[in-house]
Amino acid sequence: MPVKEQPRILIVDDEPRVINLVREVLGATGFEVITAVSGERAIELAALEQPDLILLDIILPGALDGYQVAKRLREFSEVPIIMLTAKVREVDLLRGFNAGADDYITKPFSSKELLARIHAVLKRSQTGSAQHNKGQIVCGDLRIDLARRLVYIGEREIYLTPTEYKLLHELATHPNQVLFHEHLLTSVWGAEYRDDVDYLRSYIHYLRKKIEIDSARPKIIISSPGVGYMLQITEEDSLTSK
Repeated sequence: MPVKEQPRILIVDDEPRVINLVREVLGATGFEVITAVSGERAIELAALEQPDLILLDIILPGALDGYQVAKRLREFSEVPIIMLTAKVREVDLLRGFNAGADDYITKPFSSKELLARIHAVLKRSQTGSAQHNKGQIVCGDLRIDLARRLVYIGEREIYLTPTEYKLLHELATHPNQVLFHEHLLTSVWGAEYRDDVDYLRSYIHYLRKKIEIDSARPKIIISSPGVGYMLQITEEDSLTSK
């Protein structure tokens, strides 16, 4: 069996200082690093080089910004994307998740934070791709095909990012049970995220927009204010594992 290569990271940023810093940090810890300074070049390299993870700045020169690049990447790749940004408003987080981002790092960031986020996202991605659970979970019109990691509303397949799928899976495997914020953050993102409740809230908001009939009046993912969330299975719904 061939020796597994070190993870390859694509850095997309037009600031030489940021590129040099990230390259130095990642290179020192064994990652292979490739770089792009524009969105167009990033898409080309993602297709040609098949990186294991992409660090993507939001503000880029040229016709494509980071959000547009992420959307284009999601047309042909499930590669994990961490966005680099100075923007921390909830609307910006939601826009990034909508485009297909798996995580955010706010500039300026420390080497320790950068590595922790990269390792956490890579671990989630690898864990997700290695799952081969059998059966399905049904909640009304929502159906999760565990074997193929697919989600449907009725007969319509719903696209979820790997992180969104893992969050929904965690809720669905504990139906009618309120899962604490800390539990969800630790299980889905890792222990270093256990206090990032706003982060979880943003993901829940966008997940509801994808699977609820009316995301403002959710019937599937229910909030327990100040405590956590649960996936509700009613008597009319069925929970199967066949």
